[in-house]
Parts: sequence; C-alpha cells; structure tokens
Amino acid sequence: MDQALEAKRQKLIDLFREMGGCVIGFSGGVDSTFLFAVAARVLGERALAVTVTSEIHAEWELREAKELAAEIGGRHRVITVRALDIPGFADNPEDRCYHCKIGVFGELRAVAEEERLPYVADGSNVDDRSDYRPGRAALKELGVKSPMEEAGLCKADIRELSKAMELPTWNKPSFACLASRFPYGTPITRENLTVVGSAEEALRDLGLRTLRVRHHGDVARLELGPEEFGRVIDGLREEVVRRVKEAGYTYVALDLQGYRTGAMNEALKARSESRGGSH
Repeated sequence: MDQALEAKRQKLIDLFREMGGCVIGFSGGVDSTFLFAVAARVLGERALAVTVTSEIHAEWELREAKELAAEIGGRHRVITVRALDIPGFADNPEDRCYHCKIGVFGELRAVAEEERLPYVADGSNVDDRSDYRPGRAALKELGVKSPMEEAGLCKADIRELSKAMELPTWNKPSFACLASRFPYGTPITRENLTVVGSAEEALRDLGLRTLRVRHHGDVARLELGPEEFGRVIDGLREEVVRRVKEAGYTYVALDLQGYRTGAMNEALKARSESRGGSH
C-alpha cells in the first residue's frame, strides 16, 4: 500500500475515533461494507450498521447485507421504510433522491437517538462529487457525516483497501436502488418496481452480474458490463429475451453504450446543455 493511500486510511480511522460512535447506512455495497468494517474495528459496539428495506430495494440485497454484517461481526439492524409514501418521491422528480434521503436518513437519525449514538454516517466518497446527486443536499441538511469523503477516499481506493482487508465486496459491481431505473418524470409504482426487480433477478439467475434494466414503458433497456455482452449475444440472447418478457416487458433492447452509473442523468445533462446551463 502506498503512503498516500495509507494516509487516507489512517485519516478515516482518526475520524471514527473523533466521532466516538455512529449509525452507518449499510446496503452491503462496496462503500458501506468497507465503511462498516473499519468502523466496527475502531468503535466496536459503538458502531451500528442499519440496513433499510423498502419497495425500491431488491430482496437479494437484504440477504447479502445480513451475510456481510455477520461476517464483519459488528452490530446490525434492519428497518423498513415505505419509500413510495415519502412526500415528493413517487412522482419521480429530478430531485427524487433528495426526498428519499430526507425520509431514509431521518429514520436513521431516529435510530441513532434511540441508541444514544452521536452521528449518522453514509458511504459517500470523493467520486460522488462528479455526478448529479441531489441526495447530498439532504445529507448536509440532516448533519450526516461522510467519513470516506472527508478522508479523501475515491472508489478505487475503497476497492483496494477492501481487498487488503479481504472483504468479499472489493470487486462487487456498483448497485443503486430500483427507483434509479426510471426516467425522471415517470411515476414510480409498486407494479413497475416489481417488473424491474423480477427482470433483474431473472438475469442474475443466468449468472449476469454487471447489469441494469432501465424501464421505458413496454421497453426494457438493458445495460450490461463489457464482460457480459459476449455472453448474451453468443449464447444467452434468446433466454434473456424470454425471461425479461416473462417479467412483464413487451420489447427487450440492448444498450450499446453498456452499463454505467447515473445513466438516467444523461437526459438531464442534455436538457441543461440545450438551455445553455449546467447542473
């Protein structure tokens, strides 16, 4: 490990020591798993991972989060939040994530107060500054700490440090809630969340890992990682089409740009540029 990365790791440890205790929003992804693993080592029982389950989270996420928390060995709780009941969320405005974060992290603050822990922390890192993320404003309003961002850690750093700690998530694909599969302005309903979730689970059952099923009415636009393209085209095409249609779609399209995070923000950027502004 080079000196710069070691300095960042030590800064993260120092931040946890200064905090003295915290609730961590724990999804079981790359970032939150690393954050919790470090916090549990530094703070012991004063670190509590809280996983939120709701209509916008796939069932397999909760299973994996429970397994990871058990492997790390720290304290873990699961709470349920009705995302579609959060004011301003289901209509899917451009600042949807702001409303979601206000609702979800408001619940985490309540847990922190109940547990008499002074802080709530999330897994944001410095790379998150480069995309349109209205949820960051909500975190700031609620006083949520982002220790990895404060320590200067980027995604590549977190993966490298996770590998050094032998965390199984070090090379796990990034994942976002199912609400991110809908273009802004398209209402988010339980029925459509079920369709998206079923389609993605069917593709995961085929062994695909780096994927998104973007919802465009009757059309499922599939974003796949580079390593998945050949597998689908050469041998899985008919099975992929069949399974996605069984989930509830009429048409199945393959996005030639492939998988990328924040794809739905591309339309926002295009509209902003056409108006001569920027987000």
